[in-house]
Order: sequence, then structure tokens, then C-alpha cells
Amino acid sequence: MQKRIEYLLERTMYASRWIMAPVYLGMSLVLAALAIKFFQELYHFIPHILDLPDSEIILKLLTFIDLTLVGSLTVIVMFSGYENFVSRMDIESGTEKLDWLGTHDYGSLKTKVTSSIVAISSIHLLKIFMNLNATDTDKLQWYVIIHLTLVVSAFFMGYLDKISKH
Repeated sequence: MQKRIEYLLERTMYASRWIMAPVYLGMSLVLAALAIKFFQELYHFIPHILDLPDSEIILKLLTFIDLTLVGSLTVIVMFSGYENFVSRMDIESGTEKLDWLGTHDYGSLKTKVTSSIVAISSIHLLKIFMNLNATDTDKLQWYVIIHLTLVVSAFFMGYLDKISKH
């Protein structure tokens, strides 16, 4: 009887991973919303490109890079998370397949997410530095502290992942 309960419990827990499938599918909607926001920003930017000073153009380009990094991070989390926690993707041999698909384990996924967050934070901080006059000193200090905290956290997570593999 105990073995039967154990078997049912394990099968139920294993099957519950499919609860995450709609969450990963929902990430596709997040990606679509991000694409809409990207093209909305582009639509407002293009007509004024000749009128804007160089610093404003650079700030806007950093916004586009920021949105692109968030989109890329969303794709990585969506595909890697699905493959690691739900099911392998069965992609036909004649169909284009991403080279990295199926190669990210949980540790490398964490590393990619943390490095992407640091990159996004760096771009955000660079945008603040480019428009330094519009930011209070205390806010600037907090932005730097938060960014450094993210950098140190990413470093330690990578280091711990490295030593745990050896």
C-alpha cells in the first residue's frame, strides 16, 4: 500500500510540471507586448531623428537596446524553462532550430538571467548618467548601489555555480 501511495504521489508531482506550460506560453504574450512597445517607441522616434541632439538619440538607442535585451531574456527563459522543467521541444529535423536549444541547464539559465539583468541595469544606469541633470543625487546614489548589488550578486552566483560543478 505504501509503495502504491508513493508511486501515485511521485507521478502526480511529476505530472504537475505541466502547470508551468501555460506560464511559458504566457511569456509569448509578454514578448508580443514588448514588441508592440518597441515599435511604438520606434514610431515616435523616427520622425524626429533629424531634430534631436546626439545625446537624445543615444538615449533613445539605449532604450531600444534595453527593450531588445529584455526580449532576448524572455525568449531564453521561455524556451530554456520549458525544456528544463516541462518537456523537450520536438522540432522536426527539416525545421530551423536554435543552436542553444536544449543546451542550457538550470545553472546556465541562472547565469544568463543574472548577466542579462546586470546588462539591463548597466544600460539603465548609463541612460541616467547621460541625463545626469534630471536625477537627484540621492536617487543616483541608490541607482549605483542597486546596480553594484546586482553585479556582486551575479558574480557570486556564477562563482558558486562554478565551484558546485567541480
